[in-house]
Amino acid sequence: MASFVHIWSFKLLIMSFLTMNLSKSIAVRIYRPSPWSLSHATFYGDESASETMGGACGYGNLFNNGYGVDTAALSSTLFKNGYACGTCYQIKCVYSPWCYKGSPYATITATNLCPPNWSQDSNNGGWCNPPRTHFDLAKPAFMKIAQWKAGIVPVMYRRVPCVKRGGLRFTFQGNGYWLLVYVMNVAGGGDIANMWVKGSRTGWISMSHNWGASYQAFATLGGQALSFKLTSYTSRETIIAWNVAPANWNVGLTYKSWSNFH
Repeated sequence: MASFVHIWSFKLLIMSFLTMNLSKSIAVRIYRPSPWSLSHATFYGDESASETMGGACGYGNLFNNGYGVDTAALSSTLFKNGYACGTCYQIKCVYSPWCYKGSPYATITATNLCPPNWSQDSNNGGWCNPPRTHFDLAKPAFMKIAQWKAGIVPVMYRRVPCVKRGGLRFTFQGNGYWLLVYVMNVAGGGDIANMWVKGSRTGWISMSHNWGASYQAFATLGGQALSFKLTSYTSRETIIAWNVAPANWNVGLTYKSWSNFH
C-alpha cells in the first residue's frame, strides 16, 4: 500500500509539473504572419547599400548591428511615427514583366522612413504620400524580387516574425540626468510599444518614446545596474531583461541581454 501511495503521489507531481508548464507555454504570445496585401516598391541607393546606413529608426551602421542590406524605408502610413521600426516583412514582385520568374520573395526589416513628396502626384513620383503604403527598398533587396531597371513594381507583402539570434541589444546615449536607449535585435513582432527602466535602487520608471527605435527616461540612474521591461507594439507581449547594464555603465556603449520576444 505504501509503495502504491508513493507512486500515485509521484504521478500527481509529474502531472502538476506538466500542467504548470503547459499553461506557461499557452500564455506566451507568439507573433504570427499576417495576410498578404498589395502595395508598390521602389529602391534607393546603390548595390553597396551605403546610403541606407543610419536612417530614421536610429540603428546606425546596419551591417554592424545585424540588419545588413535587406532593409526598407516605409511610407509614413506604415511607419507609424517610428513604432514600426524593426518590423519584418516578406515582399514579392507581382503583375509586372520586370518580376523575376516564380516571384521570389525577400525578407526585409523596416529601418527608415520614406517621407511624403507633396510636390509630386501620389501616383507619379510621390509614392510615399499618405495614405499609400509603400516600400522604398535598399537596392540589393529590390534586386532579389525584380530587375532594378523597373524603378517601381507592384508587390504583395505581409508582416512576418523577426527571427533573431540572441537577446535584445540596448545602445545608450544621453547624460547623467537623461538616458536615451536604442533597442535593437528585436524578435517576434520586431517592434516596441512601451518601455520601462529599473535601477538597482529604484522602482520601474516609465520611458517615453523619443523617435524611431529609441526611448528616454529623465532620471538620475548613474552608478546603478539597469534592467528593462518592454511591451511589443504588435503582439502586446511583455518581457523583462534583468541586469542588462552593470552599475558602471556608460553612454556610447551597447549592452546585450538574454531576453527576447517570441
